[in-house]
Amino acid sequence: MFLLQAPEVRELELFSSLPESLRRRKRSAWADANRGGAIVDSFLEGPVFDGSGNLYVTDIPWGRILRIDPQGNWSLITEYDGEPNGMKFLDADTLLITDYKNGLMCLNIESGQVSPYLERRNSERFKGVNDLVFDSQGNLYFTDQGQSGLQDPSGRLYRLRPNGQLDLLLSNVPSPNGVALSPDERVLYLAVTRGNCIWRVPLLSDGSVSKVSQFFTSYGPSGPDGLAVDVEGRLLVANPGLGYVWVLNSRAEPVQVLRSMPGISTTNLAFGGTDRCDLYVTDSTHGHVLRATMSVQGLQLHRLGSKGKN
Repeated sequence: MFLLQAPEVRELELFSSLPESLRRRKRSAWADANRGGAIVDSFLEGPVFDGSGNLYVTDIPWGRILRIDPQGNWSLITEYDGEPNGMKFLDADTLLITDYKNGLMCLNIESGQVSPYLERRNSERFKGVNDLVFDSQGNLYFTDQGQSGLQDPSGRLYRLRPNGQLDLLLSNVPSPNGVALSPDERVLYLAVTRGNCIWRVPLLSDGSVSKVSQFFTSYGPSGPDGLAVDVEGRLLVANPGLGYVWVLNSRAEPVQVLRSMPGISTTNLAFGGTDRCDLYVTDSTHGHVLRATMSVQGLQLHRLGSKGKN
């Protein structure tokens, strides 16, 4: 990669850590399959903010949803038989969860009740859904990653329309992960973890996609994971294998690199704060949430339907 100007390098700071009382130091089926059988006390992902400034995160191996208040205090919202990953709000009281084990699930944050939203497609189970984003019309885009990779490039990208129609947009992705939309919603950015890159997916007016291209190429042991977009259209990419967050301009050039300590796995992103200029980053392997103050606001996220936003 040739850059006319070196990117600005900044350090991520620690916002809050999972309390010892909430850490589970024992084996799990998820860690046996995905972390080589290591003892994993938590694996945090899926950060999303409510209207009061509370941050919600998932804990994949233990099927937990946790809430962190603006002061950094943690509480358990629910624990269930699942492997929750990405989350977005359906409405003020309901989180929609991409659950690797169960499909799309709903959580009422007041009662803690978890219920199915979309478990299967035409009676077939998903490979293992991963991340999701709504557009302004209520269309839901979500990835179905499973164990796909370069050895099996069969991961999928779906769109679920408000009327219940489910469209398969891509079925040839080697590990589709994070998703984010451009400000004009004409382009979907797709993290391709095992391909160590970001795909650019044009969304056409007839509902199809065409001329999908590779927008950005990273390097290292684990490729891009979570994505976010700011109001200027810059793409922010969490890169767990490097412990970086790339901030990319419209030409996919890194203009900033947000850096964590060595060995930290930066997985998912969410803009928060009163002006949406604080970027929060999950460090999944250590149970931390990191933070950086940005000069540009994060793009406002949509809920189900154009009237609901957070």
